[in-house]
Amino acid sequence: MTLSPLALPPADDTAGWSSLLEARTAVPLAEAARTADALRALEPGEAGALVLWNDLHVALANAFAASSLLSQVHPDPALREAAESAEQDANRFRTALMLDTEVFARLDAVPRQGLDAGALRVLDDALRGFRRAGVDRDDETRERLRVLGEREDDLAQAFGRHIRDGARTTRVPATALDGLPGDYVEAHPVDADGTVAITTDYPDTHPFLTFSTDADARRTVMAAFLDLAWPENDEVLRELLAVRDERARLLGYDGWPDYDAEVKMIGTGPAIAEFIDRITHDATAAAERDAAVLLERARLDHPGLERLDVSCARFYTEAVRRERYDVDAQQVRRYFDFTRVRQGLLDVTGRLFGLTWTPVDDAPTWHDEVAAYDVALAGGEQLGRIYLDLHPRAGKYNHAAQFDLVSGVAGRQLPEGVLVCNFGRGLMEHSEVVTLFHEFGHLLHHVLAGRHEWVRFSGVATEWDFVEAPSQMLEEWAWDDGVLAGFATDEEGRAIPAELVDQMRAAEEFGKGVHARTQMYYASVSYRFHAELPADLTARSLELSEQYAVWAALPGSHFHCGFGHLGGYTSAYYTYMWSLVIAKDLFSAFDTRDLFAPEVALRYRDRVLAAGGSKDAADLVEDFLGRPYEPTAFTAWLER
Repeated sequence: MTLSPLALPPADDTAGWSSLLEARTAVPLAEAARTADALRALEPGEAGALVLWNDLHVALANAFAASSLLSQVHPDPALREAAESAEQDANRFRTALMLDTEVFARLDAVPRQGLDAGALRVLDDALRGFRRAGVDRDDETRERLRVLGEREDDLAQAFGRHIRDGARTTRVPATALDGLPGDYVEAHPVDADGTVAITTDYPDTHPFLTFSTDADARRTVMAAFLDLAWPENDEVLRELLAVRDERARLLGYDGWPDYDAEVKMIGTGPAIAEFIDRITHDATAAAERDAAVLLERARLDHPGLERLDVSCARFYTEAVRRERYDVDAQQVRRYFDFTRVRQGLLDVTGRLFGLTWTPVDDAPTWHDEVAAYDVALAGGEQLGRIYLDLHPRAGKYNHAAQFDLVSGVAGRQLPEGVLVCNFGRGLMEHSEVVTLFHEFGHLLHHVLAGRHEWVRFSGVATEWDFVEAPSQMLEEWAWDDGVLAGFATDEEGRAIPAELVDQMRAAEEFGKGVHARTQMYYASVSYRFHAELPADLTARSLELSEQYAVWAALPGSHFHCGFGHLGGYTSAYYTYMWSLVIAKDLFSAFDTRDLFAPEVALRYRDRVLAAGGSKDAADLVEDFLGRPYEPTAFTAWLER
């Protein structure tokens, strides 16, 4: 049977999008409810229960994918609101399902004899999920858990919505654009009062903080950026933390981090704290060395300065890279035209993994700037479709992430994924190119792992603290001079010089200790907020900044309110650095003299990416490397 991608309505067909939303949310939810009824109607011990369980989750995955994506990207506020409501319905259905004693009983009675490894993994995962939801608790406890689960979903959704819709604009003197690239200045016209508007969108804020020579203006812009969703999310987050804590303790865990870590590679909550402190210790020497260099440079402009704050960090890091390493980001960015970078990314990943990306120019999407591509193996087998939604607009998700549109299931539906980012439309900074490669790694994972019979294994379905490893490894291709030469060219068509790429890498290595400490600050907020439930979130965030971060926080700022990862990653932001340890080990299998060597690339594609969630992450890595993963490569990178 030939499978086809989902047919979407034209961008301006509001009624068509409303119909699609219902067809992809309410209809599959009704189908999931009917399948749950069929499960309950089975005689205990019937092996068909597992097939019905898979059918139910195919329908549920479709409902979640459409509602989650459209609530974040569709230009029509009314449709975004309807999608949020549909997502709440899906969450409520899932919460009730996992507390359903009859459905649990049918699965618990499935005979294990004769099941293959995949079926056994699905069964064990389902039973564990039921018990972690509290299905085996008394009626009163189950009802409380149901209420808590629904409230948690609503609060997490509100937390993200406030960040998405809370964009701010700061007006600064036109002279604050001194130091900014010409195209940036041109895009920010001066108002009658002599000021320009700087928004909290990444393409506005990040270049301004990097290049503006006006320290006061940088501080003003940074303060606005750090106050996203303040004060709304302070109370939302406080309640969200309390709800998660109560839920975990009702289930017998010593707080949310222990509950959350149980299904991750790290295993326990205390292990998160140990990991954060270990990385902090290992990174401190490099961080202090780099910070001293930056402070010395800053004192040339501000004699007597005792410590840099977060509003100055980007500016002086850029200054040191320009002056010590001869890397000027404004000169570098002339090699990274957005259109060429996007095509280069497709060319690189196509060559690396034996894929073709065919533009589908006539494919309707939710916005005219969204590009669609069909994905196939080099031999012609169609794998799925991807959508690239890469520029900012009002009401759109304002970070960078991969969203599902359809979860791939062998013989039933093709995987379709969406990359949602917020890059400018002209020249890109190299750091943005690295981010694009990173996020595209998730999209690759989603598409390549979309051919499993069990939807539980489809796409990015590994343990959450492994999810970032494949994406972090793909970043390495954005740092290779031979790779970049294929698409990083200036207006005259001259490729970025290899020696400049070497200087860029040396400059990037300069700040890795500071970066690691910053990441551990974020991880500590994620973990400590959930472990401690501090009464004053702002005060505790500032304390953790002093303990883990290198730069001084801005007084009165409220970073936690705009820290979107607290919604989805909960207590597990540590996973970015945990995954990086594994990513460095994965990359050690590649020959840096030939990053396109097919044997290792295809082995990685098939044994790690295409495997999806069919095995534990540690086993996937061992299948690829031929040994258990180890931190040697990461430690060597951090120390050099």
